Amino acid sequence: MSELVGYVAAALTTISFVPQATRTACSRNTAGISLAMYLLFTSGAACWLAYGVLIGSWPVILSNAITCLLSCVILMLKLRHG
Repeated sequence: MSELVGYVAAALTTISFVPQATRTACSRNTAGISLAMYLLFTSGAACWLAYGVLIGSWPVILSNAITCLLSCVILMLKLRHG
C-alpha cells in the first residue's frame, strides 16, 4: 500500500511540471522564471534522485528522474534565453 501511495504522489508531482516545461519549450519565454529557484529546485531533484537510488525506492527514482529532466529543460532554456 505504501508503494502505491508513493507512485500516486510521484505521478502527481511529476505531471505538474509538464505544462510549465511544454509552455517554456514552445514559447522560449523564460522572463517569468526565477533562475535561482530553478537552480535550487533542479539540485534538490537531483539529490532526491540520488537518495532514491541509494535506498532502492522506484517511486522516488522514477519521479525524480523525470522531474529532474523536465526542470533541466526549463533551466537550460532559462540560461539560453533568459
